[in-house]
Order: sequence, then structure tokens, then C-alpha cells
Amino acid sequence: MTPPPRPLRIGNASGFYGDRFDAVREMLTGGPLDVLTGDYLAELTMLILGRDRAKDPARGYATTFLRQLEDTLGLAMERGVRLVTNAGGLNPAGLADAIRALAQRLGIDCRVAHVEGDDLLGVRDWGPGVFAANAYLGGAGITACLRGGADVVVTGRVTDAALVTGPAAAHFGWAADDWDALAGAVVAGHILECGTQATGGNYAFFTEHDLRRPGFPLAEIHPDGSSVITKHPHTGGAVTVGTVTAQLLYETAGARYPGPDVTARLDSVRLAPDGPDRVRVHGVRGEAPPRTLKTGLTRLGGHRNEVVFVLTGLDIEAKAALVRDQMEGAMSKRRPAEVRWTLSRTDHSDAAVQEEASALLRLVVRDRDAAAVGRAISGAAVELALASYPGFHVTAPPGKGSPYGVFEAVDTPADTVPHTAVLPDGSRLSISPAPAPPAWPAPPTTPAAGGPVDEPPLPPPLPPGPTRRAPLGAVAGARSGDKGGSANIGVWARSEDAWRWLAHTLTVDRLRELLPETAPLKVIRHPLPRLRALNFVVEGLLGEGVAAQARFDPQAKAVGEWLRSRHLDIPEVLL
Repeated sequence: MTPPPRPLRIGNASGFYGDRFDAVREMLTGGPLDVLTGDYLAELTMLILGRDRAKDPARGYATTFLRQLEDTLGLAMERGVRLVTNAGGLNPAGLADAIRALAQRLGIDCRVAHVEGDDLLGVRDWGPGVFAANAYLGGAGITACLRGGADVVVTGRVTDAALVTGPAAAHFGWAADDWDALAGAVVAGHILECGTQATGGNYAFFTEHDLRRPGFPLAEIHPDGSSVITKHPHTGGAVTVGTVTAQLLYETAGARYPGPDVTARLDSVRLAPDGPDRVRVHGVRGEAPPRTLKTGLTRLGGHRNEVVFVLTGLDIEAKAALVRDQMEGAMSKRRPAEVRWTLSRTDHSDAAVQEEASALLRLVVRDRDAAAVGRAISGAAVELALASYPGFHVTAPPGKGSPYGVFEAVDTPADTVPHTAVLPDGSRLSISPAPAPPAWPAPPTTPAAGGPVDEPPLPPPLPPGPTRRAPLGAVAGARSGDKGGSANIGVWARSEDAWRWLAHTLTVDRLRELLPETAPLKVIRHPLPRLRALNFVVEGLLGEGVAAQARFDPQAKAVGEWLRSRHLDIPEVLL
């Protein structure tokens, strides 16, 4: 009998631009791997790289990756590990050339390929101020590069999961319409993409594991697209059904998770323990992808400035009112287009520590005119140093203001994007879009097209019984994140009884009660019973996206923890 093929071991060494520098070496030396990936791009990163490219057209890629290769490229080649990364950012060809030059300088035989075509900045007029326009490509270009013999594949803007679907399709020979296998790889890629978030980082129940230095995750991909999520032995953190569930819910929405390769059905995902630090992911179903590609537009939104006044001790409200009146008077001649005041009552009465006796009054101003938010604001704040409330001081010297970006997602027909694989020998291979989907119940107009998914049946509610006032986090975990100007909050139960209670208790109306900031906004609830989870999408919570820094937590990273801290009546049987 022929033994089953060995799974493809794909690791991750970066979840963002600025992640742990020595993770590449850790992953290459920690255990066997076939492919090592690195995700360096996010909406905010595209703003940073766009500004870099504006200063120097030769820039625009994540230079960290090149520095990481200085002492690891040879190690990867010796061990036969292929490297796949989106660190190319806005200039994948430039990074590929830099890697070739590095390999030549180090005397390393290394075949480098890259994927391009995502950069659509010059193809049409995207409107004023846009300096980056990038379509989210799928993994087919990566597949072509690997099949063409590449040891290193550099991409620009691809979906995060494409770093896994591309190598998996190349290894197993999947066709472009092997929807279930591709969907399984997408789910594995989504779990890996944020690095140590899959191994206990940012995990709601973090006290249960040693998180001082969590290891990076890897996936053992099988020919049918199922996988086992794990990590190298003797590394920190943990891989559990809980840590994997948390990452699965991160920055997702409903049952359909659309992408350029496939639409993965998150309501089909099954998780099961597979031994210590091993979680099996199986049962994933896939559907055809949308006909359009998400295209991220990054534009200069204007300039912003911020002053945080510290209010200490007694009469906090009166102190806030005084300095606000003074600053409003100073802005009366040329008021910025947007002025936002936020008073955070972080103060405690009769505090033994001065900081605990202090509240923070935050002033944020925005305007397209840099002068309106520069010296006019900073100077006015400084001039109050001896002329305002008792104990006047600010958290940092007021600055001159800085530009901020705005992210917008639009749809681009997939067949108009020139997805191209540039192979190690320099030849160029045009990549066709994924096969067209059948007619959906409604004409697809967005990346989330595919028609509505019927509301899944919920479990029976718990029988009535005594309750106790307690934080939601006593019985549920949560993870939140950003998608443009919207935020998602994934909440999951740790037991079947807790799920029976959660599914019927945490409605949209209850969420709005617990999180008043969401009350005026559109909130959509998506139940995912197989994960014992609810996923909420709060539209507009983040204004114009993370780069605009519209709120205290601009990426909604801690909204889930805020929700877990809120108290409600919980059945005593669960506590």
C-alpha cells in the first residue's frame, strides 16, 4: 500500500512590518519546514510604503525582510526551505533585485521570482490625493513562480492567505477550481497570517499560557486542504482550539470569506485537538470567488494634530470646561475642519499615586491645510501653560501636526488586472483569473458577493436559573480588529452550555447597550455555531480607517476586551 503523501509544512515568521526580527532564523532552525512565509503588509503599511516611494521611486518595499536575509538566506537554501513573502509592497521587482544582489554578494545560489500587476495607480484616475492603488491578488502567481523553480518569491499586495494557497497549490497540483482544497488552505493561511496571534499572542485567556516569547505558527497542509496548526517544539505560547478560534474570527465578517482564489465558508470549519500544541482544521468547504478583486486606495486625507491635557485631582469637569473654552476661543479665527474633544475619566478619588488621580482630555484636530492644525493649535496650547486650570500640563510637547492617510476599498473586475508571474529566468507569465462563478442568488457587486447565507439554527437556550452579575469575559473570549473604517468583534464560548447562553443573549441590541459607541452605527451579527462563536461587524466605527486615527484605539484591537469587561447577568451554572 502506498503511504499517504507527507504534509506540506508551511511556517510564518512575520505578521506585520515590525514583527520580531529574529523570527526568520528561529523558524529555520527550530524544526523542519518546506516553506517559510512572511506577511509585512497592512492598510497602514501601504501608507508608510507609499510615502517612502514618493520620496524615492526605488523604495516602497519592506526593507526589514532584506536585512533579515543577511544571515538567513544561506541557511534557508541549505535546508531547502522556500521563502514566500509580500514584503515587496509597492515595489516587488525592486526587492527581488535587491535579494539577487544580496545572494551574489554572499555567494549563494538562489533563484528569485516575483509577482506583479497589483499596482493599479497609473491605470486610471482614482481621484485627488491617491498615492497607492493596489488590487488584492490571489496565490496563482506564487504557484507559477514556485513551479518555475523559484527559491524565493516576492509579491506586492496579495491577500494574506495567498502566501499559503500559492505554495500549497504548487505542491499538490491543485486546479484553479479545487474549491474545497483551496478553501482549506485559505483558512490555514488566515490562521498563520498574524504570526504569534495563533500561538497565544493577544489571546483573551492569556494567563493560561507562558506568553513571554511565543513561538511562530506553522501549518501541516494535507492534499485535501485540511491542516494541522502547530509550532516548533520547545517554543513559547500554545496552540489550542481557543487560540485558533480567536485568530479565525480576527478581521472576518460572515459565513463567506471571499478572496481571489476561492470563497471559503467559515461556517463549515471544524476544529479538533490533535495532541499537545496541535489543532486539526478540517471540513472546510469552498465556493467560487467573486468576479472582482478588492482594491485598496490610500490617499492623503489631510493633516492632524493632537494635544492631551492632564487634569488632576478635584473639579475635573470644571477644569476640562475651562481649557476647552480657552482653546475654542483660540481657534475661533480659523477653526480646523474637524475638532474632536474626548474626556477620559481615568482618575480615582483619594488616589495614592498622582497618575491615578488624573484624567485625560484629548483634543484632535484635522484639516486639509497643514497650517490650520500646526502652530495655530500647538502655540495656543503652549500659551495656556501659566494661564489655565491648576496643575496644567500635557502628556507631550505639542507638535506641528502630521499628514494622515485615508484607506478606501473599491472593486475592480478581476479580468482587468494584469496579474503576472516573473519567473527566475526573467520570463513573464500572465495569470488568468480564477474560473468565473456560477450565477449567484443576487448579482455580485462586492467582494462579499455570493448571496445571503441563511441564518443557521441556534442551540436551545439554557433553562431559567439563578444569575449573577459578572463580566462577559468570565465565560467568553473575544478578538477584534479593523477592516477599513469598520471593526469586527468575534466572541466565542468555551463550552456548549456557554454557547447556548451566548447565542441567545448577545444580540445586536445587547451589544449596543454594552458598547454605547456602537449605538448609532450599523451592526451586523453573524452566528458561527461550529466555532461556538458570534461575529459582529460594526460599520464606520473607525471613521476613514486606521491611518486616519479617528479614535483612541484606531485599529479596534481592544474593543473585544472592552466588551469582555462589561457586566451582565450570567447564569450561575456557567460561573
